[in-house]
Amino acid sequence: MIRTLLPASLALLLAATTASAQDQAQPPAQAPAQDRPTYGPRLEGYDYPFPVQTYAFESQRQALEMTYMDVAPTGPANGRTALLLHGKNFCAATWAPTIRVLAQAGFRVIAVDQIGFCKASKPAAYQFSLPQLATNTKALLDSLNIDRPVIVGHSMGGMLAARFAIQHPDAVEHLVLVNPIGLEDWQAEGVPYAPLDAAYANERRTTFDSIKAYQQKVYYDGQWRPEYDEPVAMLAGMYAGPGGDAVAWNQAQTSDMIFTQPIAHEFGRIAAPTTLIIGGTDRTAPGANRASPEIQARLGQYPALGRRTAEAIPDATLIDFPDLGHAPQTQDPDRFHAALLKALD
Repeated sequence: MIRTLLPASLALLLAATTASAQDQAQPPAQAPAQDRPTYGPRLEGYDYPFPVQTYAFESQRQALEMTYMDVAPTGPANGRTALLLHGKNFCAATWAPTIRVLAQAGFRVIAVDQIGFCKASKPAAYQFSLPQLATNTKALLDSLNIDRPVIVGHSMGGMLAARFAIQHPDAVEHLVLVNPIGLEDWQAEGVPYAPLDAAYANERRTTFDSIKAYQQKVYYDGQWRPEYDEPVAMLAGMYAGPGGDAVAWNQAQTSDMIFTQPIAHEFGRIAAPTTLIIGGTDRTAPGANRASPEIQARLGQYPALGRRTAEAIPDATLIDFPDLGHAPQTQDPDRFHAALLKALD
């Protein structure tokens, strides 16, 4: 375990960019279901914290659009670029505090919405795969003349970042995996497969309350704070909006993607220097609810998974936060950003 100390200069930087939880104003009480916002299939109606740009390209015989924020350094530029990859239940916008911290530290920051997510295209017919999303992401970077970024991936974004690093080993300066999923092969562990039609039907039943209940149990060790509501409302608003069918279908497809395309057996192929940031109370294991209680009990054990993965990646460092869960950047942004900047120093 690496214990990260916060030097005085770094403390000043973080104080200027992120407020501690106790200093933040408490948001109003949770709105009744009928008063919660709804959004379009491409998150129309939800404003991102920085200007959104579009990358148009052809893939699988159709015109598609990825979206991204491209944020210039706000502190002295260091000539480096950080690419941020969101999780399955998150969007590029949820990286806002990290974008500000990295920009003030001198990075150009690119935060991407992948095809099928958030403000990007929601194709009716697309063969989702981690190699395909990695290919799309590399094409976006090439269009921006970015050669070797630091890649920071959270949750599903960490699984994708690992695939990107394997697929494009010369295109990664440093890899940072924040509570990535895919550290174990759930199907090989005995979790039953869910057919796409069944997965879609389940996705159509998704609500704010169902998302919150799942995240509270699995992500946050039974705890909840008001600041966790906004990303849940952002996701739930797409399901409840006029494009809910398209959103649910792409979510079902990407659930199938992460379940059927394990990466845990390939960590030894990652050549880039890698930092694993692991919140130890996380119990994320997609599909585990379909398994027997005995199988469920052994899945999603992030302290052990983090150690095993750090041993499997040739040049890896493990940063362990035993008291944090699936999203340490949200639970304790000061501690998380201090560790991130130290890892990238």
